[in-house]
Amino acid sequence: MDSSVTAPLYRDITDFAHDMPSWVQHLAEIWTELGLLLFGVLFITGWWRARRQGDGALALAVLAPVATAFGYVVSEVLKSVVDEERPCRSVAGAAASLVTCPPTGDWSFPSNHSAIAGAAAVAIAIARPRLAWLTVPMALLMAFSRVFVGVHYPHDVAVGLLLGAAVSALAVAVLRRPVLSLARTVRSSGAPVAAWASGPGPAPAGRSRRRGKRH
Repeated sequence: MDSSVTAPLYRDITDFAHDMPSWVQHLAEIWTELGLLLFGVLFITGWWRARRQGDGALALAVLAPVATAFGYVVSEVLKSVVDEERPCRSVAGAAASLVTCPPTGDWSFPSNHSAIAGAAAVAIAIARPRLAWLTVPMALLMAFSRVFVGVHYPHDVAVGLLLGAAVSALAVAVLRRPVLSLARTVRSSGAPVAAWASGPGPAPAGRSRRRGKRH
């Protein structure tokens, strides 16, 4: 997309950012740099939870960060091909970015942060559908924050989100069966490290019923 098409919207959003209270600006600066760590926390908690669930749940929990990595790689490859300059350096009359403008060579299109967020949101939602209400808003907020702080055009983050989400969903669809087979193999190997990493799986039905009677 021609950057001149979304440059006016970029100026509007960055002007809006400068009109916000300083504490809002600081929160945006923190979120745009560290927000992706929350997806990492969800990856870890999802894996730990899946250790006591079935093989399918474990496979999806393991796939979530892998699918996200694919989303990032595809975004990075596209970024190196397009070579779009950052708006904080190229849009005339725009307010100064709230964070340091990345150097020339760290191109703008698409937004890697948005691609990672979109990929992670979809992968986690596939593994744990009830978390979609959390991961989707997190991804949208990450994408918006990249424009808010002044380092991306709106089309950078929109394409990044969609690209990351699509690649992540495709990666899960393609890799789900082989990773499921791998999860079953690891769980049946008997190796101590494998047993710890894959967990014991779900409790036997009879054991669950006995626990229920005691409570």
